[in-house]
Amino acid sequence: MTLEDHAGDIVAKARAALEVTAEEAAALAGSTADTYRQFEQTGQGSPPPRFDRLAARLGLHAKRLAAIASGWLPRPHELTRWHELRQITTTEGMAVNSYLVWDAATGEAALFDTGWEARSAFDVLGENGLELKHLFITHGHHDHVAALAPLQRRFPRAKVHSGPPLVPADPQSPAGDVIGIGGLRVMARPTPGHSEDGTSYLIQGWVGNAPPVVVVGDALFAGSMGGAAGAAFRAAKQAVREQILSLPPDTLICPGHGPMTTVGEEEAHNPFFA
Repeated sequence: MTLEDHAGDIVAKARAALEVTAEEAAALAGSTADTYRQFEQTGQGSPPPRFDRLAARLGLHAKRLAAIASGWLPRPHELTRWHELRQITTTEGMAVNSYLVWDAATGEAALFDTGWEARSAFDVLGENGLELKHLFITHGHHDHVAALAPLQRRFPRAKVHSGPPLVPADPQSPAGDVIGIGGLRVMARPTPGHSEDGTSYLIQGWVGNAPPVVVVGDALFAGSMGGAAGAAFRAAKQAVREQILSLPPDTLICPGHGPMTTVGEEEAHNPFFA
């Protein structure tokens, strides 16, 4: 999914979370049922929906939603600022992001989510002479843990960290505990809602005082958030506000899908969090 066409996906998530029917949403949008259905599926529709009325009913920020529909994107982020951080994207029907972090002085590495296959991570680990010490899982959905078994076979001593209780892991690391990767520090921050075991990981201690990094899985996306319904949706929004958007504005957000963003960009542009 590209950001340009996911205004419809944002509306679909909000509508499902609040149990608003497609018929009611189409009427608010001033659209026919077919045009509205096309908008949710593709982010496109002619004429465009009435974002003011639709957003008001769905608890979204109308101007931010319209900006996303018009092509808003977070600015590109050059990862050479963070020593060392790599995004690894694997694709099997849909693209999913994993993140490899390491301390260049010690060669100790950690992988955040596994993606669909392990080969890409093995390549980066081998090219840089790294030893995988930790596997951090943001949540147990298949696209984020599909390569867990081959990674554990190659690195049987790597410790697995996840939120309880859905992913087989070593003894859970309570929120607030600090895990070291050389000079880097990782802290778990619970972000349930999209999934029961949702966990984000804050990484600090970068060489050169680069800003913090938070790996969020599907809790938050650039301009959007993970899908949830009812009480889980309310919990998800609260967790994002408390555990992610409370971080410094220049904190780099590394989501499970789509482009990287920052806390400041999401505070200014995400229609779920006006």
